[in-house]
Amino acid sequence: MGSVKLGSKPDAFTRRGQAWFCTTGLPSDVIVQVGEMSFHLHKFPLLSKSAILGRLIEENSDQDECTIKLSDIPGGAKSFELVARFCYGLKIELSPANIVHLRCAAEYLEMTEETAQDNLIHQAEMFFNQVVLRSWKDSLEALKTCDVLLPHAEDLHIAKRCVESLAAKASIDPDLFGWPVSEHGAMHSPGGSVLWNGISTGAKLGNFSSDWWYDDASSLSFPTYKRLISTMESRGAKEEIVAGSLTYYAKKCLPGLNRRQSMGPVPLTSAAATLSEEEQRHLLEDIDRMLPLQRGLISTNVLLWLLRTAMILKVSRACISNLEKRVGMQLDEATLEDLLLPNFSYTMDTLYNVECVRRILDHFLAMDQTMGGGSPCLDDVMGSPSLAPITAVAKLIDGYLAEIAPDINLKPPKFESLATALPEYARPLDDGLYRAIDVYLKHILVYRNPSASISAG
Repeated sequence: MGSVKLGSKPDAFTRRGQAWFCTTGLPSDVIVQVGEMSFHLHKFPLLSKSAILGRLIEENSDQDECTIKLSDIPGGAKSFELVARFCYGLKIELSPANIVHLRCAAEYLEMTEETAQDNLIHQAEMFFNQVVLRSWKDSLEALKTCDVLLPHAEDLHIAKRCVESLAAKASIDPDLFGWPVSEHGAMHSPGGSVLWNGISTGAKLGNFSSDWWYDDASSLSFPTYKRLISTMESRGAKEEIVAGSLTYYAKKCLPGLNRRQSMGPVPLTSAAATLSEEEQRHLLEDIDRMLPLQRGLISTNVLLWLLRTAMILKVSRACISNLEKRVGMQLDEATLEDLLLPNFSYTMDTLYNVECVRRILDHFLAMDQTMGGGSPCLDDVMGSPSLAPITAVAKLIDGYLAEIAPDINLKPPKFESLATALPEYARPLDDGLYRAIDVYLKHILVYRNPSASISAG
C-alpha cells in the first residue's frame, strides 16, 4: 500500500482525555472544538495554512478566549488532528486510508496555494493522482472511505476518479494484452517477467485470470459496486465478466441454502449479516436487473440458487418471473437436485414448488419453439438419437415427477399437467415417465381414494 510522509518536526501533540495539546512551550491562544474533542493550539500555524481558520480567528479576535467550532468538518476530529499536525509541520503520513479524509478536510478549510505554497490540497492531490490512482488496492481502499464522506467526496470527484481507475484496471482483457497491469502500473512481458524501463528483471508472475478482481469488488457497498459495474460496462467489459462478478457479489452478500439439512436457510455470512432482509431483497432485485439476459453467462445451478433465495426474501413478482425465464432458457443444463425448489408458502401445499417448475418449463418450451426445436436428430458418429436439449429436459422432468410423486398434497391435475406438458417427440422412451406415474399411483392408493387415477397422456 502506497504512502508518503510529510513534515519533518517531531511529534509535539499530546492527548489528555477529550483534548489535544501542542507542547511547544508556548501557551495556547486558540481552542478548536470538533465534536466532543477540543484542540488547544496556536493561531499563527493555523491561519498560515487555512483561509477559513484565518477568518474565524479574526472574527473571534476580540474575545478573551478564542474558541472556534468546526462541527461539520469532513472526517471529524480524526481528520482535524492530521490537519493540525500538517499546519505545525509535524510528521504525518498520507495513505489510501486517510487521503480522502484529508483532501475533503483541506477543501473545507480552504488550504489552497493562495494561502501557502505546497499546501494540503496540493499535497493531497499529488498523492492521490500519482500514487493512489495508479494502484488497484490503493484505489479500492480510498473508494471505501468515500461512503462516510459524502457529499464532499462526490463534489471533489474523488469517488468518480477511484471508480474510473478501478474500472480501467478490471476491464483490461488478458486475452487481448497477454499479461496484466501490475499493482502499481508496471509493465509485464508475455513471458511473465516484470519489465523495468523495457528491460526484463527476471521476476516471474503467477497465473492471471479475468476474475481476479471479483473478491475485492465485493467488499464495496452495493451503491458503489453498482457504479463500478456501470462504468465497466460503458468501457465495453465482456458480459460474461460482468455476470460473473454480479453472481460473486450475490453469493457473498445473500443467504444461501443448506439443502442437506431440512432445506432451511443456512447462517448468513458476515457480509450478509450486515444487511437487513429488506436490503437483501432490494439487492437481489437490482442484481437481477443488472444481469445480462443471455444464455450461458451464468450456470443454471447458480440461477436456481438465486431463484431459491428470491423466494426466501419474497422479492417482487417481476424479479421472480425474470429469474424463472433465465432458468428456462437453459433448463437442459439443470440438475434434479437444483430443480427441487422448496415451497416456502405458509399454506398447506406441496412440499416442492411445482408451479414454479411448470413456469420454468413453459419458458423453455417457448424458447425451443422459437429456435425451431424439433424431434431429436441422429448422431452422425454414434448413429443413435442425440441428447437434444428438449430430450435432456424431458429426462429431467421425468426424474422430477418421480421425486415429487410421494407428496400426499400433490393433486392429480397438477401432476398430470407437468407430465403432459412436453411434446411427444421429447421422449425417445417413456420409461422415466411410467416410473414416475407408478410411484404416484402407489401413493394415491395408500393415501387417497383407491379409485383416483390420472391419464398417462
